[in-house]
Amino acid sequence: MKKLITILIILVGLPWWARFSVSAQIDDHSFEEQETMDNYRSNSAKSTWGRDTTRGKQVPLPMGVFQWKVDPRLGTVIPAENTDTVVHNYQNWKMQDGMTGHFSHTGNTGSARLSRIFVERKTDNDFLFLTPLDYFRGGVSNFLFTNTKSPITNLAYHSCGNKQNGEDRVRGNFSTNINKVSGVGFLLDYNYARGYYFNQQNSQFGATFYGYHLGERYNMHAYINTNHLKNAENGGLEDDTYITEPWKYQQKFSTNDIPVNLQSTWNKNDDETYYLTHRYHLGYDKEIEVPDSLKPQPPSDSDLFIMLSDSIREVLSKDSVARKNAIDSLRNDWKSKLVNPTEFISVASIIHTFEMRNMRHTFYDQGSNSSYYTNKFWGQNSDIEDRTKAMSIRNTIGLAMNEGFKKWVKMGLTFFATHEYRRYGQPTHLPDTTRYDYEAENDFLVGAQLSKTNGKLIHYNVNGDLCLIGTNIGDFNVQAEGDLNFKLGKRDSAQLVVRALLQNQRPSYLIRNYRNAYVNWNNNDLARQFRTGVRAEVNYSKTRTKLFFGWDNLTNYTYLAMANTLRNGANENSIRPEDFTHDVAVRQSENSIEVFTAGISQDLIWKFFGWENQVTFQYSTNKEALPLPAINVYSNMYLQFRLAKVLRIQLGADLRYFTSYYAPDYYGAVGMFAIQDDSHTRVKIGNYPIINAYANMHLKHCRFYINASHVNAGEGNMFYAPHMPMNPMTITFGLSWNFFN
Repeated sequence: MKKLITILIILVGLPWWARFSVSAQIDDHSFEEQETMDNYRSNSAKSTWGRDTTRGKQVPLPMGVFQWKVDPRLGTVIPAENTDTVVHNYQNWKMQDGMTGHFSHTGNTGSARLSRIFVERKTDNDFLFLTPLDYFRGGVSNFLFTNTKSPITNLAYHSCGNKQNGEDRVRGNFSTNINKVSGVGFLLDYNYARGYYFNQQNSQFGATFYGYHLGERYNMHAYINTNHLKNAENGGLEDDTYITEPWKYQQKFSTNDIPVNLQSTWNKNDDETYYLTHRYHLGYDKEIEVPDSLKPQPPSDSDLFIMLSDSIREVLSKDSVARKNAIDSLRNDWKSKLVNPTEFISVASIIHTFEMRNMRHTFYDQGSNSSYYTNKFWGQNSDIEDRTKAMSIRNTIGLAMNEGFKKWVKMGLTFFATHEYRRYGQPTHLPDTTRYDYEAENDFLVGAQLSKTNGKLIHYNVNGDLCLIGTNIGDFNVQAEGDLNFKLGKRDSAQLVVRALLQNQRPSYLIRNYRNAYVNWNNNDLARQFRTGVRAEVNYSKTRTKLFFGWDNLTNYTYLAMANTLRNGANENSIRPEDFTHDVAVRQSENSIEVFTAGISQDLIWKFFGWENQVTFQYSTNKEALPLPAINVYSNMYLQFRLAKVLRIQLGADLRYFTSYYAPDYYGAVGMFAIQDDSHTRVKIGNYPIINAYANMHLKHCRFYINASHVNAGEGNMFYAPHMPMNPMTITFGLSWNFFN
């Protein structure tokens, strides 16, 4: 209650320029209104307005929001859903395992996570330490630019637990238009999660500033982002039986009293991004044909005559010929001043994109944890502070022939060239880790994109690039996506979406070369990874059904694997982490791996009752190198209704479940997931349901919820990752308030 009162005081005390709100037209929609949302966003995109400067008579504030993403390389605008005003299932927004429970993680909010659905996993990041931290950190490809009819601010607060184990997250998102085609905004985000187990706290802060201009001839998107991410590492439990078999112990342990493997150990990541993409359109002005009924009618002879001064009218009234000549002259002058409306037709575009990133990873070990690790490359120093630095600068220049400038031009074609410079700095092989070795990489790529975005029946986008010169010469990446849309009556529709990819890529620098006090990789002989994949998705709106199929083939699949050593005297069948010293290595699969994926999503809606279901099936042909759960399930059952026609209430419970499998372990010295060491006894997790109960409500411009997470907590295999237990039952409160001016 004290936290809630504090937030309300902050809101009331905000200066006048921060008290804004966003339209409830997007938030407040029932089941029947769902199908109108796309039309609303489409119309908003065509008619956006700046601040209302009307003086005098008070008029209603214009409301409406349109959001989009941009293609990071070419800056192409991609329409997106307005997530800042989504009401349905808002209680899942803060969940560390994702909106539908697809992620495994190390337990605490903001910790490292990995999707159990293979096709959802992101490709290798040049700075690999940031890949598992995508719960908090998004990046330019996921950022939503906003065009508003009125300046808007969204303030959100999420909280659970107490001062010893609680979690708090505060977000502030502000957007305003400068005029109809230009806008600016910022996003501030802070997450602090103390954790329910010892040495598990996370502290994360992010700030983003952006601006855009979408004029007829010139388009621009600018984005500046900085993130400071600090994650404590406890190495997991010393013994899983504290969770799986608590009756073995004479005393009852609270979660914070259960012994863990590491203390005073952190991973810290700092990430800065400076991004600018802009394009200039080349084209011509085309006159718009106006129907005769809409054309201005010429004035009559009498109206033209009245326009003259009294003295001239008096003279012309006595001379009919002169009068006729004067009126003809006035009529010709009126016609000459008519301006036919025109529209700008963009034929081609010149594109430039600049992106610069500064990244720094720091590993701290300030405790007596040396017995946990197999190797000690800096000697027996117990006060470790290892830093890894990286910087990348990417410039892309493109020339596009735009779709639709002539009726017969049914597609757009873009050619581009990219130069990328990367530099990495790592400590030398000395106890003095303030000395660095630096190594730089340069790549020059060329590529093309073929796309069709107009029309209702079919759309596609095919793009690819090839590295011609540089460190990764020979790498190529081709991705294709297309959709076919069918209209089945007035309200029914079906859609077929097909995606394909073809990649041949050298493993990133930090997979080939990385070292800190406990890890040393030198893998410059790694082969290129070759990947092919096909996905197909069928959507049928009438029955709210989605079917998904996928196939991937991986050659030279590169991954991290634990390489543990059994301590002298320990049981060779032990699964207790304290019976081993720990290390991690980079491996490549000798044989090709195939992954088959199938899924179904089915929503059942009847009056005020709703039941949403997602089931995903997976099969990996190499379960040692690429372990995956065979089945992932998300099921959400709820009642949705209104009180007094203004308070929207969603009461329900959801279930998250995955079958047991040898899930990847987590190695804190690099902050990454790695498959379990198959030379020792491995641990299976899964086959354990997670049930959450919630009340999600919406009143005018305010969304708020109460969520009881893991209500079935008790005994059993309660792990998201080996030796990383789930939190006990927690009560989370969330509030999101939209302000406008």
